[in-house]
Amino acid sequence: MNEDKALYPPVDPVSAGFKGRCPRCGTGRLFNGYIATAKGCGNCRLDYAFIDVGDGPVPFVIMIVGFIVVGLALWIDITLSPPLWLHFLIWMPLAIFLSLFALRWVKGILI
Repeated sequence: MNEDKALYPPVDPVSAGFKGRCPRCGTGRLFNGYIATAKGCGNCRLDYAFIDVGDGPVPFVIMIVGFIVVGLALWIDITLSPPLWLHFLIWMPLAIFLSLFALRWVKGILI
């Protein structure tokens, strides 16, 4: 009675999301492009129409990147005291880069 009749082996959801793979089979692509969700899995034919994370990944990325960038900026300001324009020149591109880098991972994990 407790037999598992699943056709696909169990997939670790965090590692599948981190790699951008199908949540059911773990091998098909989850994204079509950078952060656009694909129509379905090319391997197991799972339809991704049920997936709608909306703006869910954005607050997580803001909190993680904000913690990193603000912590580093405060540490650099206390130890080296660079001018304000240098802070802006360093931390704004870093925050944008880290946000774009982390957004795909967080979206995949939430899916």
